[in-house]
Amino acid sequence: MAGVVEKRLAELGIKLPTPTTPVANYVPFVRTRNTLVCSGQICFDEDGKLVAKGKLGAGVSIEEGQRAARACAINLLAQVKAAIGDLDKVVRVIRLGGFINSAPDFADGPKVMNGASDLMVEALGDKGRHARTTVGVAALPLDAAVEVEGLFEVE
Repeated sequence: MAGVVEKRLAELGIKLPTPTTPVANYVPFVRTRNTLVCSGQICFDEDGKLVAKGKLGAGVSIEEGQRAARACAINLLAQVKAAIGDLDKVVRVIRLGGFINSAPDFADGPKVMNGASDLMVEALGDKGRHARTTVGVAALPLDAAVEVEGLFEVE
């Protein structure tokens, strides 16, 4: 039976995808005691296609970037569920790190990252409020528009 968080996700029309597997020499998550670190997730949708491809400020709009960041957050939650089995065991989202594939003069990365931050709060309520870093980068894997990593306190 789905827990509170998964019911909330269902109410939002969100079904968690099967977590992706690493394409290089790393693991999708590491748990040490009550801390869970999830590797960066790019903006795949439920069909495994990129929600947004390319650079913010050079063909990808802020709104498209926000949808991409939201997809990254959904993929993060899928990894968290794989790690701990039940999203209700998330005590707190500690930090999100966002990487925005940006044109050199694009300065609205924080607006893009709101797509991920908003999803965490929608799904987890106050437990989803977190510290955050947003960094514009020259390139991301597969030319994804956004990648998001996460740090969580878990039971």
